[in-house]
Amino acid sequence: MSMTEGVSVGGRWVAFSLMLGAWLTLGVPAPASSQDSTPTFSADIAPIFQESCQACHHPEGIGPMSLMTYDEARPWAPMIKYQTQTRHMPPWHIDKEMGIQNFKNDISLTDEEIELIARWADGGAPQGDPADLPQPLEFAQGSAWQAEAELGRPPDVVVRSTPFTVPGNGQDQWWEVDVPFDGLDRERWLMAAEFKPAYPDGKKVVHHGHAVLSVGDRRGMGVARYGVGKSWEAYPENVGLRIPAGEGEINWNIHYAAIDHDVVDDVVEVGLWFYPDGETPRLASEGEVLFRADNPDFMRGQDLLIPPHGYQVIQGVHKLESAAVIHSVRPHLHTRGKTMTLEAIYPDGRKELLSQINNYDHNWQNTYTFADDARPLLPAGTMLMITSVFDNTADNPINPDPEQWVIFGRRGPDEMSHMWIGITYVPDEELERLVSERETEGRDIASN
Repeated sequence: MSMTEGVSVGGRWVAFSLMLGAWLTLGVPAPASSQDSTPTFSADIAPIFQESCQACHHPEGIGPMSLMTYDEARPWAPMIKYQTQTRHMPPWHIDKEMGIQNFKNDISLTDEEIELIARWADGGAPQGDPADLPQPLEFAQGSAWQAEAELGRPPDVVVRSTPFTVPGNGQDQWWEVDVPFDGLDRERWLMAAEFKPAYPDGKKVVHHGHAVLSVGDRRGMGVARYGVGKSWEAYPENVGLRIPAGEGEINWNIHYAAIDHDVVDDVVEVGLWFYPDGETPRLASEGEVLFRADNPDFMRGQDLLIPPHGYQVIQGVHKLESAAVIHSVRPHLHTRGKTMTLEAIYPDGRKELLSQINNYDHNWQNTYTFADDARPLLPAGTMLMITSVFDNTADNPINPDPEQWVIFGRRGPDEMSHMWIGITYVPDEELERLVSERETEGRDIASN
């Protein structure tokens, strides 16, 4: 599937506030005497913001300021330069040199775009000719379904969690509850889902969460998952999740992080979009699957014991008993987690690095969605190897306390190590077809 614990969402605001004071003392440089070679907001910067920033930085987005207009963006020019040059923003932690580089949802900036922003800020952050501005983007309002704009219709089914009150200025909370699912009168195939915290305060306190459906012969189906930086998800074309007819239940597991006041009776909604009635996709997906850290046959997550001012590396493998296509990866560590890699060891002994996440930031739960022509196609017998690196030193900027021993646990000050992988298991002949199709497309591109 595509399309983001412990440290509170409010923690980001504390760090932001501390940095903000330093940035504001810098001020915005005076306009340059000549702007002939200076990029302008209208012609050069606004298109970059539209592509990589405004999805969060609009009036009802999760960003701390809007960057939709010149007047909104100009006061923040020094901060924007700093955040982009350090690659803190946009939040994209895939290694730029190793592993697969083609992703559907890549919001990272090129070196050229970062340089352009720096030149704009250093040159006085000029506006330029407003006639050069691109057509403004429109975003779903705070309480609207984000996926509706993309899919062209509201969800077919909406399910809701039961209310939960998050105490202000408190510790992290987990709300786990089973809610009846009224069920479908016939089998349907899920094509997309959105996990939507309530607006406005729900978005501030929901750090991540899961909605898991059990109905008929299908148990424990993860129909929707959420994290800061991830809200809705769609299956690839001709891929879906089978939902049987009949009643069942949804298990909600929601991780809340407190803000400065009580959030009373918060309710999360999940919208489900199905393929047209009677339409069956070619491939049945397992959705986003947890390759569990606490499975002793896979990742040794519960062996975690990181000493003060120390490091730890853990590694685990999982054998694919059938051929598979990987659609996406979503690492999950906590505040000491720094790096997570996913490698494929093929039956013939070849190794391939599929993805490497560097400088992991627990405040963002990004899903990295492979482009269609870059999705790993893995034969049966392939071993998936995941390696996690933890940094419990003072050099880790989001480490809450390097003096502490760190063990496995759900709290932010504890640690975890697992990866959510969007995966579809396929028959061998389907994998052969996909490989042949990709090889043909590659030859066509090479011959053009």
